[in-house]
Amino acid sequence: MERENMVKSVSRALDIITLVSLKKGGLGVTEIAKHIDINKSSVYRILSTLVLYGYIEQDKETGRYKLGYKFLEVSSKLLESIDLRSEAKPFLQELEDETNEVVHLVVFDQGEVVYIEKLDGSETLRMHSKVGKRAPMHCTSVGKAILASLPASEVIDILDRKGMPRHTDKTITNKDQFLEELNHVRQKGYALDLEENETGITCIAVPIYDHLGTVAGAVSISGPTLRMTDERLEQLKPRMQQIGKQISARLGYTNEDLVHLEKGS
Repeated sequence: MERENMVKSVSRALDIITLVSLKKGGLGVTEIAKHIDINKSSVYRILSTLVLYGYIEQDKETGRYKLGYKFLEVSSKLLESIDLRSEAKPFLQELEDETNEVVHLVVFDQGEVVYIEKLDGSETLRMHSKVGKRAPMHCTSVGKAILASLPASEVIDILDRKGMPRHTDKTITNKDQFLEELNHVRQKGYALDLEENETGITCIAVPIYDHLGTVAGAVSISGPTLRMTDERLEQLKPRMQQIGKQISARLGYTNEDLVHLEKGS
C-alpha cells in the first residue's frame, strides 16, 4: 500500500499489536512507546481502544498489556473458512505447468482417498481417477502419504476393514511389508506408487497438514513410468515437499519442526 494511503492511527495500532504479540509476558506503556517511538499518551489511547474491542488485555497485577482472546475468535473463523481445494489450486497449477503431468489433490474418508481436484497436464495419460471418485489407500501414493501421517492404530483399523486387494502384480498385499513401507514414507517425507495401482503409471505424493497438525489430504504427480524415471523422481522430491509445506501453510499449519515435512530422502 502507498504510504500516503495509510491511516496513521490504524498503522500504529497494528504495530502495537505486533509488538505485544512477541512478548509472552506482555509490555507496559513505556516499553511500547520506546519501541515504536510515539508518546505514551498516544500509546495509552490506542491500547484503551484495543482493550475495549477485546484485541488487547491488561494484566491487573502487572499492568502489562498482552493479546486478547478476540484474536482466537477471529482466527477460528478464518480457519473455519479455509477451503483446501481453493487454497491448494494455485500450487497444483504450478505443478501442472512445471511438469505437464497429471496432478491430484485428495482427502481421505472412511478408509479411502477421495479425489477433489485433478489437473490433466499437457501430456497424454489415461488414468481411472476423476474428481469425486474414491480409491484405495494401500496402493496409491496419496493413500500412503496420508496413512503414514495417521496413528498406527488407525492405520491397522483401515487395513483390517478395507483389506489389501491386489490391483497389479506390484501391489503390496502383505501387512508387515506395507507397514515397513509406511515407515520409509515417514522418514523420507514423500510416498511413491510404483505401478501398484495402475500398470504403467508411477506417482509421487506428499501429505498436507491443517492448523492442528492433522493430516488433511495429499497432493500427487502421476505419469507414465517411461517418463517418471528414477532420475525424474529424484528431481521431483524436493519440489513436492516444498508444495506440501506451502499448501499446509495456507491451511494454518505452522510447526516447522515436523519431521516428515522437513526430512528429505
